[in-house]
Amino acid sequence: MKSDTWFLYVLRCGDNTLYTGVTTDIDRRLNEHNGSSKGARYTKSRRPVKLVCWTTFDDRSTAQKAEYKFKRLTRKQKELIIEKEVF
Repeated sequence: MKSDTWFLYVLRCGDNTLYTGVTTDIDRRLNEHNGSSKGARYTKSRRPVKLVCWTTFDDRSTAQKAEYKFKRLTRKQKELIIEKEVF
């Protein structure tokens, strides 16, 4: 999924916590989170991680603003978004 498009993605970690990030290549980033030293420190001790939801944005700035807003939601609100697959 490599492109000029930016993705906001949500991972479910092995301990059932959620991790949110932005990238231009979801496949690469998921592989990094699951088996590379380039994965986030948070996910390294919570492997395996699974991609549960994502959405696209035209630029990095917009994706990061959406990430900030998503991270401020409650766990329940995040789960509802994941369940409905609607950002």
